[in-house]
Amino acid sequence: MRILVFNENHHELTRPGIAARFPLGIHGTLAAALRERFGADAEITTATQDQPGYGLGPEELDRTDVLVWWSHLLHAEMDDGTVARLRSRVLAGMGLVVLHSGAGSKLFTALMGTSCDRRWRHGEDRQLVWTVKPGHPIAAGVPNPLVIPHDEMYGEPFDLPDPDELVFISWFSGGEVLRSGACYHRGAGKIFYFSPGDQECPVYHQPEVQHVIANAVRWAAPSAPVASPYVDAQSPEGWWAR
Repeated sequence: MRILVFNENHHELTRPGIAARFPLGIHGTLAAALRERFGADAEITTATQDQPGYGLGPEELDRTDVLVWWSHLLHAEMDDGTVARLRSRVLAGMGLVVLHSGAGSKLFTALMGTSCDRRWRHGEDRQLVWTVKPGHPIAAGVPNPLVIPHDEMYGEPFDLPDPDELVFISWFSGGEVLRSGACYHRGAGKIFYFSPGDQECPVYHQPEVQHVIANAVRWAAPSAPVASPYVDAQSPEGWWAR
């Protein structure tokens, strides 16, 4: 399996406290956790928004079976041509795992067809992640509840389409709830959204959270080679219209 972990990488370069919390960057932290769990069964690389082409050019995508995505402040700065290529790759079968504030990315909102806006409160809430579909592969081996001592609150209403499968819901110490683990199918691609993981909190260092992400990557992996029907940057209607 070929896994690409994308991270905006803005906070780590601009805020010393976050750089200290994630010295490898969020992308490096997640990649290291996935390497530990997959070993020789996966080729794991990273990409960041400050790289040429965001590290998401056609050659990189041709080598990607599952894309793990984290972004926050720079959603609007990603060009539409790159988003169109990513979307077409998902429709062709590439798996996508979107984390936390990545819900607001151009890619995820384009695939969902909604704003994906949600309530939020910055702070250090206690979060209980409850499994509501215990037989699902993403829930395998996950404690119920999964206790996250400190995280940012995301709450309903969440402008997210009804999931094909809802795996997790979260409760926060302020009383809010959230559909926090949701599965979708778009074209031939499988998508999982998982909400825990603010940059201000060490959530991605937590083994149980890493386990969920690894399960999600396994679930989202294509069962057959992914075709490469890339969108022509000069043709906004996309490959599917030709």
